[in-house]
Amino acid sequence: MIARGEDHDPSSPARRAVHSFLGMHTPAAPVIVAFSGGLDSCVLLHVLRWGVDLGGGSAPTVIAAHYDHAMRDGSRADAQWAGGVCRAWRVPFVSERSTSALASEAEARRARYAFLDRVRSDYGDAAVVLTAHHADDQAETVLFRMLRGTGPDGLRGIHERRPGMARPLLRVWREELEAYAAAVGLRWREDPTNEHLGLARNALRHEVLPLVERNVANGARRALARLARLAESDAEAWSEVLPMVARTLDLREEGAGDGASGRHLTIDRTSFLSLGRPLRSRMIHYIVTGLGGGSDEATVARVNDFVESSTSGRTIQIGGGATVGLDLDRIVCAVPRDGLATLPMMQDVVIERNSDGRAEAVLGDRAVQVSWSTEEGEHRGAGDEASFDADELSMPLELRARAPGDRIRLRGGSRKVNKVLLEHRIPSASRDTVPVLVDAEGEVLWIPGVVRSILAPPRPGAPSLRITIEP
Repeated sequence: MIARGEDHDPSSPARRAVHSFLGMHTPAAPVIVAFSGGLDSCVLLHVLRWGVDLGGGSAPTVIAAHYDHAMRDGSRADAQWAGGVCRAWRVPFVSERSTSALASEAEARRARYAFLDRVRSDYGDAAVVLTAHHADDQAETVLFRMLRGTGPDGLRGIHERRPGMARPLLRVWREELEAYAAAVGLRWREDPTNEHLGLARNALRHEVLPLVERNVANGARRALARLARLAESDAEAWSEVLPMVARTLDLREEGAGDGASGRHLTIDRTSFLSLGRPLRSRMIHYIVTGLGGGSDEATVARVNDFVESSTSGRTIQIGGGATVGLDLDRIVCAVPRDGLATLPMMQDVVIERNSDGRAEAVLGDRAVQVSWSTEEGEHRGAGDEASFDADELSMPLELRARAPGDRIRLRGGSRKVNKVLLEHRIPSASRDTVPVLVDAEGEVLWIPGVVRSILAPPRPGAPSLRITIEP
């Protein structure tokens, strides 16, 4: 079916890259190759099976793992072909086919990596999964993230190594993989969806990058891959600096022992505010991600604003049940008991000043569509729509699930959100799926479909922020 190709160029970049990986790998630990049957994974598996000389050292056990996403016609034949290659090469083969319809590339990726994690667990903690991502994949990833407005850490692109996984071909270019395949007489399966320009990755690969290299910057692919390496180096430097900065802020961790009350990190507020805002933003990201929370740009900015201007006793939600609060002279960052993974699925929506947009909020088992726009007039809305005086709002706003201590200002005074939901006969089992709109100070502005606060009513002739909820 496929030639073994034992007499090939020992200086091949693919061969050198795999040999370098094996030099750092524990020989007794199995390696599990994510084997799609495409060019990249065929080269990786072939080099591991036939193309490395360990100088008398013991080679690791190699297992091929194939996941059939069942998203297109012909995928079952690809799985059968991959199994045939592994029989011919005498490589153990593990495969699995999705039993449910996968709706997107992101969902397919999650299912594939979950399968690889299961295979790895079957071979023990020392086993490592190898994927065949290469330098072109890295360049495309960095460009894709740049176009979506990623932060500096996102420019790191695909990680070469992480616990339980490695990508030994990440610095090898596709043309070098093709040269290896030609030298050994290797054949592979082409996925026809790789040519569909409706997919963002394919458009970058087949149209955008070639156009950039022809008309803008010859060598753009290599420059993007170099940018990823520089960003990785920068991130490693910050990982050394930030713990030292944290010590100057009197950082303390509480509740990390038995986990009974979750995890809490506290820092001195005065010392924190003495830092410049860019360094404070880095520290917020460092602390929140260290606790297991998310820290996108909007969240970091909101925490910065909150710590600068709010008062002791106030708390804001930052997604997934994590909170940031003020307790006298301390800033308190916390996640609930057992960490975020045990919480119901939550995806908050952040609304920035002077923006129009649409997004999806996920509250437990309920997803709601949120749209917003700024317009003139005093339209007040009703039910699942509300308008606010844009100049009077403390931005950004956040649509999320209720949180302990939430209160809303009504004409009769400030009321607990939980009490309001009870009075409106919202069943207790459904209260965590009721959206709540809060401002940057943690004030509840609106409980869609239930009640609106008296804050920031729209004014004639003034810009209004109109927000609409669609179940």
